[in-house]
Amino acid sequence: MCCASLFAATAIRKKIKMRIISGKHRGKKLETPKGMATRPTSDRARESVFNILSHHVSGFSKIAVLDVFAGSGALGLEALSRGAENSIFIDSSKDAINAINKNLHSMKLADKAVVFKTDVLKLKKWQGQPCSLVFLDPPYDENLLVPALVALKEKGWIAEKALCVAEMLRDADFEPPKGFEIFDERTYGKAKIVFLRVL
Repeated sequence: MCCASLFAATAIRKKIKMRIISGKHRGKKLETPKGMATRPTSDRARESVFNILSHHVSGFSKIAVLDVFAGSGALGLEALSRGAENSIFIDSSKDAINAINKNLHSMKLADKAVVFKTDVLKLKKWQGQPCSLVFLDPPYDENLLVPALVALKEKGWIAEKALCVAEMLRDADFEPPKGFEIFDERTYGKAKIVFLRVL
């Protein structure tokens, strides 16, 4: 996911330290993209997201994960560490793609992942297994969330009854598109995380 930060961007960004929270690779430090194009989700918020998800999925094994606007890939990587079968990572940034690939190789998870450098709205119809857990963390100010959800569903990337986790600004107005419903919502600092279910 352009894995958006739960804190306001600063004029000068230091290298953000991130790690895997739980599972086989617990404690593993993650490479993050350079610059300010991506704003990684904090470890605390990521842990909270997965705690909530654990009440709605019967384990992460055999789950196909989709991490959109992936940034460092932390959310998809966290799912893999917890036993997800595979993960697809999508980001349009070269630096993000490089960070994702470095993390996959350092964790020896490259065989469980597919990485696409592309605009999510330009994706073609997916011929593989639809994903049942989807993370979306678009840039806050580009109004990409609803179009991305619609495109991913229409083109077969999202499975029926999938769970989707979307991050946005705390004060953002969000109306889920047709075929999605909100089942939980949390705020962390300046960010809001919305949990959706595909109908």
